[in-house]
Amino acid sequence: MCGIAGFLDYEQKIVNRDVIIQNMSDTLKRRGPDENGCFELPKAVLIHRRLSVVDIENGKQPMKKTINGCDYIITYNGELYNTDDIKDELKILGYEFKSYSDTEVVLTAYIEWGEDCVKKFNGIFAFAIYNSNDETLFIARDRAGVKPFFYSFKNGIFVFGSEIKTLLASNLISRNVNRYGIAEVFLIGPGRTPGGTAFSDIEELKPGWCGTVSASHITLSCYWKLEAKEHTDTFDETVESLKALIYDSISRQLVSDVPLCCFLSGGLDSSIISAVAAESYRERGLEPITTYSVDYTDNEKFFSATAFQPNSDDYFIDIMVKHINSDHRKVVINNLDLADALYNSVRARDLPGMADVDSSLLLFCKEVKKTHTVALSGECADEIFGGYPWFRNKEVLYTEDFPWSGNTQIKSQLIMKDILTFDAEDYVKERYLDTVQSTPRLGYESAENIRMREMTMLNMKWFMQTLLDRKDRMSMYSGLEVRVPFCDHRIMEYAFNIPWSMKNYMNREKGLVRHTFKDILPEEIVYRKKSPYPKTHNPIYYNAVKSKLKEVIDNKNAPIFEIADRNQIIKLFESDADIFTKPWYGQLMNAPQIMAYLYMINSWLELYSVNICKD
Repeated sequence: MCGIAGFLDYEQKIVNRDVIIQNMSDTLKRRGPDENGCFELPKAVLIHRRLSVVDIENGKQPMKKTINGCDYIITYNGELYNTDDIKDELKILGYEFKSYSDTEVVLTAYIEWGEDCVKKFNGIFAFAIYNSNDETLFIARDRAGVKPFFYSFKNGIFVFGSEIKTLLASNLISRNVNRYGIAEVFLIGPGRTPGGTAFSDIEELKPGWCGTVSASHITLSCYWKLEAKEHTDTFDETVESLKALIYDSISRQLVSDVPLCCFLSGGLDSSIISAVAAESYRERGLEPITTYSVDYTDNEKFFSATAFQPNSDDYFIDIMVKHINSDHRKVVINNLDLADALYNSVRARDLPGMADVDSSLLLFCKEVKKTHTVALSGECADEIFGGYPWFRNKEVLYTEDFPWSGNTQIKSQLIMKDILTFDAEDYVKERYLDTVQSTPRLGYESAENIRMREMTMLNMKWFMQTLLDRKDRMSMYSGLEVRVPFCDHRIMEYAFNIPWSMKNYMNREKGLVRHTFKDILPEEIVYRKKSPYPKTHNPIYYNAVKSKLKEVIDNKNAPIFEIADRNQIIKLFESDADIFTKPWYGQLMNAPQIMAYLYMINSWLELYSVNICKD
């Protein structure tokens, strides 16, 4: 994995190019600590920071290939899991390769197939390719949105990068956030409306989209989206097809020239990945796979079961470690460090995030990076197979709102009245309805199946993106590449059309997945009730977060009070956030996390010198 950036300056108006290039590149050092590169042309600059994973010697970027007198230059962030398949096809067409890196395959595929190349890729990626012949830039992002691509096109200048901070470092982009950006932070956050960033002049290329930038305009198109198709496989056929797809996805993602490990929580999804990886390592005669888990100091003393988090992980992790004979390592995070890391997690994400759910992953990945460069993780199975509680809670399931969020009216009261000049609930509902109404349907399905399609689309377009943002930014902050096998587009396409009656086998969350992998997992893992990412229950963390927010409240000139009602925040602070009827976001953002989120908003405004536009 890497960091990419660059700009197009067709009128060559930009001065101090060297300074701008260096500043943009510097923001990506953590994503690409191994090498840096830059390719300059009169009207275009492509920047690359490399994290070496495959073909360390020959995969340097930006990479240039000349065909029929035309130069094609690529800056690429990602991993292609069907590299050999595409390379073989291109060789038959007469192309030669100087490396075995996927970068050269992506570039050559574009030369041969143009923008249709992306339809052939199986992987996670964001890239830009400059065509010297027609002076255009082709841009693309993977189907699931695992890898980021931010851009801005104003006054004839196109600027892009892997992170928001990269664009801001160019000083070619404003730091303006208008009333709608503020609504995103308070009403939608830490999620984001697809394609948006809160910053007025910065957008994100949507998952499954690509485009071409020219001197006068940018043309974007959607090259992939889920489609409703009749599922004709029997239950047994579905089990076999699903097993083959997941096995193949995990196996393809075990390729690496640097040390690779698995994240293991003892839950179903990470256990499947770890078990398949361990089996592959044994068959290849390799040392046992390394697995990692996370916990917090003295957490077992304060753990209290809830509907969202019914049990702790350690017992189940031990079962899996013995079952697959992995070399297991446990990272225990200090609670004060967890609170202090909130600040750097904002710096990593460039926006307020999921509180300690972010900062814990930031610290966890920092430790993993000491021994490994690549990890496999179980994200996204819950969104695809209906694993979250809101898929099964009828009251929540049929409510016209995002099931992981809510409390919109209470959240809106935190925003200054002269900023929130529109109806908060209408703002949120409009975004909810955009997704629901665009959900593919067959037209002859049961009401339950239709609703489950809608719920799947909501989760994949919104909640899953928040988790993928978190995973990418928190891991890449330490130069750790994390792969997510369940995001394989073949799995998403197949699973989207499996009837709910099959997914809900034995009336269990992800019942179909449990049944599919029952032969390679211990029974206790197969039937373990879903538990989310582990959070700290230690009051030391809560007190540390309250102290940080108290410092903000005591400073009447704190940036947050330019957009937030100080009296309302004091009221929330003194109530210990129990005025909220459900978590701020997801399953875990309760009182400590709400305090932390407000602290993160203030940190974001401060760190990024955000300019609030009330017009």
